[in-house]
Order: sequence, then C-alpha cells, then structure tokens
Amino acid sequence: MKQKLKTYTLDEVIDQSIGKRGSPAREQFEHDLQMEILGDLIKKARNERQLSQEDLGRLVGVQKAQISRLENHTGNVTLNTILKVFNALKASVKFSIELDGERLSLVP
Repeated sequence: MKQKLKTYTLDEVIDQSIGKRGSPAREQFEHDLQMEILGDLIKKARNERQLSQEDLGRLVGVQKAQISRLENHTGNVTLNTILKVFNALKASVKFSIELDGERLSLVP
C-alpha cells in the first residue's frame, strides 16, 4: 500500500522556510517581493507602450539609470518618482493605508 504524501499550502511553506508573518525575515521577504512585482509591472507597461528606459526617464525627468534601478529593484526610489513613472505611463494609482485599525484610501 502506498503511503499518502503530506501536502502543504504555500503559506505553510513560506512560514517554514522564511518565517512567520511579522518576523523581520518575513517582512523583508514581503517588501522585496512587492518591489519586484512593482518593477516588473513598470517594465511591462513601458515595453507595451514601446518606450525605452531613456524615453520614460525623459518623460519623468530622471536619468535612464533611475528607471533601470526601479525596474530591477536595485536601489532606493522615492514615492514621488514612482508616482511620476505611473503618471507618465498613464496608469491609475490608488493607495490604501491601514494604521491602528483605521483605513485611508488616497487617489493622487
């Protein structure tokens, strides 16, 4: 008789390999993942609009290197720059902030 294999959810695997939610390692993992997704989204939108990094940088008022760092998550980028990039890409941006049980939604 075959032994049934135990299955794990993705959350269980992440909890075991990186750490539980709230731990410093898990918080860093979540932050890095969000920044990577943001960079991928910007790169995809830029390519769909047939813009080079230099073109997008010119529209935003930053150097090509800044766009590259944003897309590749290799440096610190200000929120202002991120908003300018999405504005140049004609994207709708909405923020939702939750603090101490209160929620605030912003539409710049």
